[in-house]
Amino acid sequence: MPEASEAVAPAPALSGGGKAATIERLITPSAEAMGFEIVRVLLTGNRRARLQIMAERADGSGMIVDDCARLSRAVSAILDVEDPIAGAYELEVSSPGIDRPLTRLADFERFAGFDAKLESMAADAGGRRRWAGRLLGLDGETVRLATEDGEVAVPFASLTKAKLVLTDELIAAAQNGRYPANQKTE
Repeated sequence: MPEASEAVAPAPALSGGGKAATIERLITPSAEAMGFEIVRVLLTGNRRARLQIMAERADGSGMIVDDCARLSRAVSAILDVEDPIAGAYELEVSSPGIDRPLTRLADFERFAGFDAKLESMAADAGGRRRWAGRLLGLDGETVRLATEDGEVAVPFASLTKAKLVLTDELIAAAQNGRYPANQKTE
């Protein structure tokens, strides 16, 4: 039996809606008050649901296990009161990791210069819906990517999935403190 899933991000293009969006709206104010930003909420499973919440520290410092535990306790309390998920579920709170999903428009500027994979709901003129290459940033609300076949421009609103690719360069940047600190762009 296929597994149902819905992903949510603060950005409209990568927001799946439904229960995950409801959960994100419920937990975001508390997470922000605790100094965290929600990166993604993912609700999966048919028989037993799994709620995955990816978060990062708003100050850009790295998430540690204690941060995940604190956020997990706060989220559990909110979900116990609001009860948005029928039946039993597993809660998983984690950092987005080095090869993180790109869910917000600002992420594409923040991680410009690193390799990424993009997937769109709409095919380009050549029939492609998936690309891999180096992020070049944004042109308005269009994501620019340098691929082996040249530069592509993908409207943010058409993206269904985007993530950084784990490369030696990305690992080195993280180890040397050059991994982009969390930056809010209003």
